Amino acid sequence: MKVKNNYNNCLTNLACSIRKYFDLDYKHNTLKEIDEILTNTKPKNVVLFLLDGMGTNILKRTLDDKSFFIKNQKKSLTSVFPATTTAATTSVRTGLNPVEHGWLGWNMYLKPIDKVVTLYMNKEKQTNNPINTNDYLNFKSISEEIREKGKYNALELFPFPTGTVEVYKNFDELIEVVTAETKKDQKKFIYAYNDEPDHTMHQLGPDSKEAKELILERNNKIEKLSKEVKDTLIIVIADHGHIKVDNIFLQDYPEVYNMLERTTSLEQRAVSFKIKPEYYTQFPKIFNKYFKEWFTLYTKEEIINSQLFGDGKKHEYFEDALGDYLAIAENSNKALLTPGDDELFSQHAGYTDDEIYIPLIVVSR
Repeated sequence: MKVKNNYNNCLTNLACSIRKYFDLDYKHNTLKEIDEILTNTKPKNVVLFLLDGMGTNILKRTLDDKSFFIKNQKKSLTSVFPATTTAATTSVRTGLNPVEHGWLGWNMYLKPIDKVVTLYMNKEKQTNNPINTNDYLNFKSISEEIREKGKYNALELFPFPTGTVEVYKNFDELIEVVTAETKKDQKKFIYAYNDEPDHTMHQLGPDSKEAKELILERNNKIEKLSKEVKDTLIIVIADHGHIKVDNIFLQDYPEVYNMLERTTSLEQRAVSFKIKPEYYTQFPKIFNKYFKEWFTLYTKEEIINSQLFGDGKKHEYFEDALGDYLAIAENSNKALLTPGDDELFSQHAGYTDDEIYIPLIVVSR
């Protein structure tokens, strides 16, 4: 298969540039553009805003050429695969590819407990029984590593509690906290995650009035912030883009659905299938009979050999989480759902340009 993600020009590489600047080891190539700015300006503060869902194409359709984000966009990066928050933000927070950190999708099969788990929700798909994801997929963030070394400082800002992050109430409070932190003396890394416009796009679409207003608001408020801080490098990125989808319910196709050994996992536009042994060889023919127009089906071996999830040491649960086959929406707007999946208006994790390309916006003050 052709891998469109550029693992020398993606979120992982940006994270490795940050690791390098704060004297941490790193396992992948860094971004030349970021390295040069950091070397030449040596900022006291590095502030990384991640605006969930704000892909490059969406940004172009929303803002004009005079806007702060567009004027300061250096280039586009690719997300990791799949282009989804679970995989992408973990790569940003660690400097590892999905194959290494193991956070592969919204729903993931965990071999030790033989269950498909909705990772961020800490629950089993379909039953909603509680499961602590961190018991199986734990990682240490760049910020935690910086603090542990003690030479510099770091913090992560989130709109909800998770791990050791600091929680903010709204975007205005996020800006206030970042502004105050940049005025302190110690060299510091600040990771500021915001769950919009992704949340709104899922419900109303990537080109909805509400999503556009959220992007414009963030453009204006980060521009204002950039004029108030000093000795600071501001980087604005997304984790993925979005595409309006047509939902297909797999249970409406019993010839396919009855071949499944367990529920589907990963994503609705990058769907992992574990097949009952007696149907393994038949499955591609039957699947393609119904879905070939919208999804490309790959074997587990093809996915592993392609390094679609990036290079590096494989996480211990990686191969089992792939199932037997992976169906990817490469050129369509279809999403494939099974019971327990959320029916959403717009989605991501497929392989269109709207989903995989994200902006690299950089401002040095």
